[in-house]
Order: sequence, then C-alpha cells, then structure tokens
Amino acid sequence: MLRVGVVGCGAIGKEHIKRLNNKLQGVTVVVVSDVFEEGAKTAAALCDGKVYTDANALINDAEVDAIVCTSPGFAHVETVLAAIKAGKPVFCEKPLATTADDCKKIVDAEIASGKHLVQVGFMRRYDKGYIQVKEALDSGEFGAPLMLHCTHRNPEVGTDYTTPMAVHDTAIHEIDCLHWLVDDEYESAQVIMPGSTKYTHSELKDPQIMLLRTKKGICIDVEVFVNCKFGYDINCEVVCEEGVVKMPAPATPIIRKEGRLSTGIETSWINRFIDSYDVELQDWVNSVAKGEVNGPTAWDGYVAAVTADALVRAQQSGNIEAIVTGECPKFYK
Repeated sequence: MLRVGVVGCGAIGKEHIKRLNNKLQGVTVVVVSDVFEEGAKTAAALCDGKVYTDANALINDAEVDAIVCTSPGFAHVETVLAAIKAGKPVFCEKPLATTADDCKKIVDAEIASGKHLVQVGFMRRYDKGYIQVKEALDSGEFGAPLMLHCTHRNPEVGTDYTTPMAVHDTAIHEIDCLHWLVDDEYESAQVIMPGSTKYTHSELKDPQIMLLRTKKGICIDVEVFVNCKFGYDINCEVVCEEGVVKMPAPATPIIRKEGRLSTGIETSWINRFIDSYDVELQDWVNSVAKGEVNGPTAWDGYVAAVTADALVRAQQSGNIEAIVTGECPKFYK
C-alpha cells in the first residue's frame, strides 16, 4: 500500500484526497499539510490523517512514501525540491513552478539525484479522446501530421482574469498535450488578437489565436475564447498527409423536440475531464510502485513554462517569438 502525504489542502487538494482514499487502488493518504492549520484539519478528516503546517515535516515523515503537491503554484518549487532531496516520488499539480528558471532548478535536481521522481499533473494526456488521437497518429496510418486546429472555449471568466492568464491558466493544457500528440518540440510562438467580444473587460483581450510551430514544421493554431457563453468547448483536429484525425466530442443524448434535433454541450471543465484525473493518479500510483515515472515529467513542466513565456511575449509584441528550451536531456528520453 502506497502511503501518500498531500501538501496543500485547498479545493483540488481535498478532491485528490477523496480520490486517492475512496476511488483508487493500492494507495492511502496518511498525512496532510497546509500553512492554514484549520484547512489542514478539515482535509485530514477526509482521510483520518496526521496534520502538519510545514510541508518539509510531511516530506520527511517516515510514514510517507510519496507526495502529492496541490499547494499554490508559487510554492511548488520548494516542495518538489524537498521531495527530490528526500528521494521520494512527487506528483505535482500544474504548473510545475511559476517560472521557467524554477522549473529548470527542479530538472537539474532530479537529474543530479539519478532517479525519476517527478510527475506533473497535465491530465489531458489521460483523457480518452486525446489518447485515441495519439494512438491513431502513432499508428502511422495517416502519414505525418502537418497542421493542428484546436479550440479552448470557456463560457465566461471573472473580471480578475487577464490577458496573460489566457496562456498560463488556459492554453497551458494545449501547450503540454499538443507536442506530446505529434512527438515534436516547439520552435516559435505568435499570438493574433481579433476584435474583442463585448463580454470581456479592459484587462483581457478575448478571443486570441495562438500559433505554434514545431521543429518539424508542424503548424498549430489554438483559439482561446474564454467568454464564448455557449459552453466549455475543447476541440482538436490533426491534418495529416493521408487523412484527418479529429478528437471525438463527449457523448451526450440526441434530443428531438419542438421541431429540432440537438445535442448538449458541456459547460464545466470538471465534468469534461473528471475521469482523466482518476486515470492519471491511478497510473501514478501504479508507476511509483514500479519505481517509474510514466506521465509528464519535470522536463515537460519546463517545456510548458518556456513555451508559455514565449506566448506571453508574443501577446505583448505581436511578433513571432522563439521558443528555446535546449536539447532534451538523455535522462528524460
């Protein structure tokens, strides 16, 4: 039985505690920590676990075999580095860290440890639809991928949501999963700003078209529209040399009523991707038991951060911005 300590007892932390204890196999949460003691106590009640207010105390607890980090992004780097130092596997919710420099510190520390210990919580790689597209592309049946057309649409966002957040909070999922789909590395980024919807505000350009080009010349466009009003609409279409592979939409009932034929559109990211969280964390538990990391690595977290930084620069400059990550270390190949 894998004994897990959860660092960070906010909403996603509590959800993962319930998931690990009640849904998944071969794992139990034994310790939780949060800087807010009352929040930690509330979370501990979900698993009958021990409470700390210091993440380092949790990480170094002899009863803890592995760590799940769900604290705010700015705090991730300290927790993940401490887990690596302790030699314990750590599942870190995205982002790996809030700066590319901090992500690189984690990469360097993990390589120096000689052990694969870090997995990043990019759950779209565990979504059934994306997996089906990946399997189709990897089969070689459709030839080389040439273009990707994607959308990431939300019904609405609050007035505290700003233009850079369209990258860091929204497109970050596409940033990770799209280069994984086509097994390639990014080379450049550009952002085009259409006319803004009347539902946005002065600090948010909405919608945006984000353009990525890979080293093999694959061109990717991602429409990010976070006040689309009609639903949570995620799409991905890959145009290949000998065919087109399009991700299926989630199944909903087909309704015939009042002279109309209609199907529903999901309105919540939680409902759209909830199953992938279960698959993701079960895979992590199974991999830890084997001493492996099979999901997104610390290097993937670093690539996402560098790419996001380039897109934010492109938002501001309007130019094509280079994405420079350097060669992927042999450790991660």
